Amino acid sequence: MLKKILFLITFILLIQQYGNAQLSPPLNQSKWTVPVLSIDGAIGPAVSEYLVTEITKANNDSSIPLVIIKLDTPGGLSSSLREINQQILNSTIPIACLVYPQGARAASAGTYMLYACHYAAMAPATTLGAATPVSIAPPASNQGEDKKNKSPSAMEKKVLNDAIAYIRSLAQLRNRNEQWAELAVSEAATLTAEEALAENVINFIVPTAEALFATIIKQKHSEHHFAEVTTDNTQLKAVPPNWRNDFIATITNPNIAYILMLIGIYGLVLEFYSPGVGVAGITGVISLLIALYAFQLLPLNYSGFALLLVGISLLIIESIMPSFGVFGIGGTIAFVLGSIFLIDTEQPQYQISLPLIAAFAFVSILFFVLSLGLMWRKRKNKIVSGQEELIGAIAFAEASFTHQGFVTINGERWAAEFTQPVKQNQAVKIKAIDGLTLITIPCREEENNHGRCV
Repeated sequence: MLKKILFLITFILLIQQYGNAQLSPPLNQSKWTVPVLSIDGAIGPAVSEYLVTEITKANNDSSIPLVIIKLDTPGGLSSSLREINQQILNSTIPIACLVYPQGARAASAGTYMLYACHYAAMAPATTLGAATPVSIAPPASNQGEDKKNKSPSAMEKKVLNDAIAYIRSLAQLRNRNEQWAELAVSEAATLTAEEALAENVINFIVPTAEALFATIIKQKHSEHHFAEVTTDNTQLKAVPPNWRNDFIATITNPNIAYILMLIGIYGLVLEFYSPGVGVAGITGVISLLIALYAFQLLPLNYSGFALLLVGISLLIIESIMPSFGVFGIGGTIAFVLGSIFLIDTEQPQYQISLPLIAAFAFVSILFFVLSLGLMWRKRKNKIVSGQEELIGAIAFAEASFTHQGFVTINGERWAAEFTQPVKQNQAVKIKAIDGLTLITIPCREEENNHGRCV
C-alpha cells in the first residue's frame, strides 16, 4: 500500500514539474517584437489603410517598442500620404523609415513620409526628393522654357506654398534640413543617400532593416528609451498586407475599377435586352457596386463622375426602350468624356488608360451600329407572325362560292369574301383582313394548279 502511495506522489510531482516546464518560456524567447512594414509602389488608399491599421495595432501592443517601414515608392496620392503621416506623427512609439532595397527611391510623397518618421534612413544607392506636386510640375522636356515663359497661376501658387509649408513643418518637428526640404518641393531637388546624410536630411545609412534596428537602439535619444531592448531579446517580424489590403489595392487600380464598371454596365444592358435567369444582371450589379466603392476611395472629379452616371443611365434606357441608337450613342459619348475627366489627379499611376477608354468607345459604338443594322433589317422583313402574315398568302376555297364562303390555309378554316365567284379548291390570294374575315381575289386558272398568284 505504501509503495502505491509513494508511486502516486512521485507521478503527481513529475506531472507538475513537466507542466511548469511547459509554462516557463525558454531563455532565448523574444521579449520585444518590431513589425517591419513594406511599401513597394505608389502610395494610395490600400497602402494608407495598411499602414494606419498596423501602426494603430503597434501602439496598442506594449511588447512593440518600434515600427520599421521599408519604403520604395515613386509617389502617390496626397490624401493617402496625409492620412499616413498623421498616424505617424500621433504615434506613441517611434516609427523608422528606411528607403530599401538598394536602387529604391522615396520620390514625391515618399519624401514627405521620410521627413515625418521619427528616424529616417536610406540604404546605399538609393535616392529621395522630387517632391513638387505633380499637378503643377511641367514636363521635364520643356521645364526650363515653361519657367521663363509662364508664371504660375494663383491655384498653382496655393498648392505649391501649401506643400512647402507642410514639408517645412515636418522638418522643424524632426530637426532636419528645412532649406533642402523646401528645394525638394519648389525645385524638385533630389539627393543620394550619402548626400542626404551630409545634408542632415536623414539619420542613418544602413543596408537592411536589421542594421537599422541595431543602430537605433544604440542611440541615446531624449524621447525614446530602449534600455531593455537589445538585438538578442527582440524579433523583427515582417508584416505583409492582408487579403483586405490586397483586395483594395487591386480594385483601386483605376483601370481595374474601370473594367469592373464596364462589366457592370454591359451586364445590366444584356439583362435588359435579353432577360434570363439573372446571371448577367447579378454579375453586373456586383461589378458596378465594387467599382463605385473603388472610385469613392480615389480622388474624383465630380463633373466627370456626373457625366459617367449620365452615360450609364442613357445606355440602360437604350436597352429598355430602343431608340435606334440615339440614347446608346449619346450615352457612349457621355461615358467616354466622363472617363477622361473622372480621376482628379495628375499621378500617372492613378490615371485611367486612354487606350482602355478608346477600346470601350469603339466596342460600344460598334455594338450600337450593329444593333441599328439588325433593327433596320427586321423592319424591312416580311411579317412572319400574327394575322398579318396571312396577307399575300394563298388559300383554297372549300366549295363553290359567289361572294362569301370559307377557305382553308395552313390547316385552318377561315371565313372569306370573294371579289369574283370561285370554284371548289380554287386558289385565292388574301389581300386584306377585316376582323375575322379574309378579303380575297381568285387566282387565274393557269396559276391554280401551282398554288400561287401573281
